[in-house]
Amino acid sequence: MPTITIDYTPAIRQSAGIGRIVRGQVDGLIRGSHSYDFRLFVSGFVTKAERASAPLPLHTTPISERNMVRIWHRLNLPFPQIEWFTHSQTDLFHATDFVLSPSRARKKMLTVHDLAFIHYPETAMPTLQHYLNVVVPRSIHKADHILADSQHTANDIVDTWHIEPARITVAQGAVDHQWFCPAESIAADSLNAEQTRVRTWLGIGERPFILGLSTLQPRKNFVRLIEAFHQARQESDMPHCLVIGGSKGWMYDKIYARINELGLADHVLLPGFVPDDLLPALYRTAEFFAYPSLYEGFGIPIIEALACGTSVLTATNSCLPEAGGPGAIYVDAEDVSSIAHGITQLTQDRQLRERLRVAGLAHAAQFTWDRSAQQIVQAYQKVLS
Repeated sequence: MPTITIDYTPAIRQSAGIGRIVRGQVDGLIRGSHSYDFRLFVSGFVTKAERASAPLPLHTTPISERNMVRIWHRLNLPFPQIEWFTHSQTDLFHATDFVLSPSRARKKMLTVHDLAFIHYPETAMPTLQHYLNVVVPRSIHKADHILADSQHTANDIVDTWHIEPARITVAQGAVDHQWFCPAESIAADSLNAEQTRVRTWLGIGERPFILGLSTLQPRKNFVRLIEAFHQARQESDMPHCLVIGGSKGWMYDKIYARINELGLADHVLLPGFVPDDLLPALYRTAEFFAYPSLYEGFGIPIIEALACGTSVLTATNSCLPEAGGPGAIYVDAEDVSSIAHGITQLTQDRQLRERLRVAGLAHAAQFTWDRSAQQIVQAYQKVLS
């Protein structure tokens, strides 16, 4: 039975985004693929709780993750190799987060989630942008095979580094449909209770709201979303507030400044990190989900919203149409008036929201972690054959 070592570090370190993708895909692999002996590697230290929550035993390093990054990727040293920590030879090493660490594995696979650091370098911290520009191309050329989160990301990789398309497999993200499900799947009493909980948490009473969600950082385009919301309020008599959930990331000061400059302190809420147990209820309670990002590798929040029966406003760029499908309306992410027009459409047209809701539920249903895992297994089979 071939042994596959998977870098599980982002699943431990990142609660959302890439961490959620890696957790979902690994769970799907373990659940559905019995032809491989999987090992999970984590760079740095882990807690007892993190070990207990992992689906398999974790093989860790006695050195912090930060120092491992310095040794492997900033100094570009070929040691220590992954096998030093897993204490066994591996047939395939799967690096899940942009960079390939040293390994003696017979074959090496790399997941590249997006190329935002190339297309929108101004939205990343300069040190991170420089680091990725060095280590990602190096890792891509060392890997035997590459996984991409979307067809758009796969095309980006081909165009940027002239990689043969046969070396790339698309393994899309997904959602847990038992958790992210529409209101009609929930008993009326439970639905009322969750909506009350959401509205109490936000402190908005019965006021309708538009939901935005992500770490606060420039690429998510929240400044333009706020400006578009302001323009839509001026052009129509809409009672909605805008809720932007997510932790502070980087370069987020302009978000707070723009809210104050436009006098929107009573109309734009930034409640911070959204607990996982509140997230589906937040989607279900929102009138619609607004995600006009400048660039994404996949866009899992879009699928989460659609799976909860919530219509979506998103942008025409990158992979976003792959994620939104027929359950979204599409705007120009760099045009405030375009975003404002989309907001006005969705706040005023209940029939449009319903059409998008029905189409979005059908579209989201195909995105399961078992399907995503099967896409990865096909890549494993191809590489190991």
